[in-house]
Amino acid sequence: MKPLSIVTATTLFPNGARPTHGIFVKARLRKLLASGEVEARVVAPMGWMPPLVPYPDAARLRAVPMHETIDGIAVEHPRYLIVPKIGMSVTPFFLYHALKRAIGAILKSGRPIDLIDAHYFYPDGVAAAWVARDFGLPLTITARGTDLNLIPRYAAPRAMIKAAAMAADGLITVCAALKEPLVQLGIAPERVTVLRNGVDLEFFRPLPREDARRRFGMTRRTLGSVGHLIARKGHHHAIAALPRLENTDLVIAGEGEERSNLQSLAAKLGVQERVRFLGAVDQETLRSLYCGIDALVLASSREGWANVLLEAMACGTPVIASAVWGTPEVVGSPAAGVLMPSLDADGMARAAERLFANPPDRAATRIYAEQFDWEPTTQGQLDLFRAILARRKGLD
Repeated sequence: MKPLSIVTATTLFPNGARPTHGIFVKARLRKLLASGEVEARVVAPMGWMPPLVPYPDAARLRAVPMHETIDGIAVEHPRYLIVPKIGMSVTPFFLYHALKRAIGAILKSGRPIDLIDAHYFYPDGVAAAWVARDFGLPLTITARGTDLNLIPRYAAPRAMIKAAAMAADGLITVCAALKEPLVQLGIAPERVTVLRNGVDLEFFRPLPREDARRRFGMTRRTLGSVGHLIARKGHHHAIAALPRLENTDLVIAGEGEERSNLQSLAAKLGVQERVRFLGAVDQETLRSLYCGIDALVLASSREGWANVLLEAMACGTPVIASAVWGTPEVVGSPAAGVLMPSLDADGMARAAERLFANPPDRAATRIYAEQFDWEPTTQGQLDLFRAILARRKGLD
């Protein structure tokens, strides 16, 4: 059977300046390509602001080439304008033009496109829906979290998300909890396919634990908190819980705007000697960290399907997580870890006390994670894509 030729359209994809940006989209695509049933190009537009406008990492982002190859995948990086303050309303239009230029160039080169596979509903899915309409191409859109659990609260984005969902040939959510917001927008439930993220069980695996602990200088019970240093990731809850957790350290991996506030909080609570900031780390370092810590903490206020939970569990490390959106679907057994009874320092401390009073065997945690292989998700995509194309062909 001839491989399907798709274009993955999303702003969430790694690039030379941000190698871990949107890494979950790359992971899903790599597994899809490994099936041999799909060929793909990625169009991953990058936001651009005039040089005189202050913008974090502006110089590094401008240096990213228009075309690059990442893990053997051809990636296009057309630029689209970002307008401060009013950007949320107008970004889909600028993104649409960037996507249309890039996808139009692919078609003009003679390369066929069977389907556009967009990730993240707003602005990416909205812009992709307009491009798919212009070129008469089938479209799938994957919802990943904030695009459905926060952005639709705003009237204009909500209307555009609904229109894009109505126009799409296939809708995917990464957890069952994200299906409900689409239904509330008037989308028929049977039009939504739940395909949860998987984990690379070959890469994220248990390694010699004492070696990992020595690498990070861990000498007593240690928690890890991984993610961008932004308020919604909840690192502050993990820090604020430490006064109640004796003989416990915290290692935070990630970078972001909240770093100075988090450091100040640790100092204010007198736990600065027990909190270590690693900054942004690569995947190999992250794997080693997972293997060394006693538990991973994810105290987010919003999450679609948090990959870090599966990554830690695949390394044999249980988790302590907030019970939001798709997270209860991930932490579904005592072998996985525990859910926080409340999203605050007290809830974090109580969950940690509960976990460490009866910690799961690390081998059992790994076995639990093994049910989250990528294969069902890959097959689900292939089935959906081929059903869409068959339906389209029947209408021609």
